[in-house]
Amino acid sequence: MTQNLLTTEQVCDILGLKPVTVKRYAKEGLLDSIPDKGKLLFEEEKVNKFKALQAKLR
Repeated sequence: MTQNLLTTEQVCDILGLKPVTVKRYAKEGLLDSIPDKGKLLFEEEKVNKFKALQAKLR
């Protein structure tokens, strides 16, 4: 099974958030991330689950 990895910028587009917010969520453990050469990568499936949860809270 291959996982589709997203950049911080792609996650920002999907979630409608600013990069600083996405990075803070990752640092605080609210959004799982994978460190890669000084950047963060995110699993698309987990980002979509986070988006669904975010929609329920609105």
